[in-house]
Amino acid sequence: MTTMVNVFDRIDTYLTHWMAKQGIRLLRISIGVIFFWFGMLKFFPGISPAEDFAAQTIELLTLGSIPATTAVFLLAVWEVLIGLGLIFGVFMRATLFLLFTQMLGTVTPLFLLPHEVFTHFPYALTLKGQYIIKNIVVVSAALVIGATVRGGKLIAEPHHIVNQPPNKEK
Repeated sequence: MTTMVNVFDRIDTYLTHWMAKQGIRLLRISIGVIFFWFGMLKFFPGISPAEDFAAQTIELLTLGSIPATTAVFLLAVWEVLIGLGLIFGVFMRATLFLLFTQMLGTVTPLFLLPHEVFTHFPYALTLKGQYIIKNIVVVSAALVIGATVRGGKLIAEPHHIVNQPPNKEK
């Protein structure tokens, strides 16, 4: 029995260390792919399911001063830049600034267009509302990624680093 426990412990240790080493990079790239993909779709009129909704939101936010086609094009460029920054891990502070700013715009329909995002306010979301709310995960991922821009890393066994005993589960 102890041999099996030792094998499990070695496998668990290996996997935990691998996840700590690769997790942030994979998270950054996967969020980057989403931004790049969604942004690229907006360069082709009628392809992105979010195109009209994004144009409507930007029109409200800019009081109609930016034409819909220009707004969608600018949003496409913005999202592709975020995607490329995350995928390649470059200009991370600027990339995350663009991401967080874009997220602020993304949540505004919850307040400006509640009839578009709720079937029953405030708890039953439409598909558009669900599309917006899922960005909570994107923001959380960006916060984790942002915690590493000064060289921070995930540590599989932090008690080994700070010379503290591991926390005992109660």
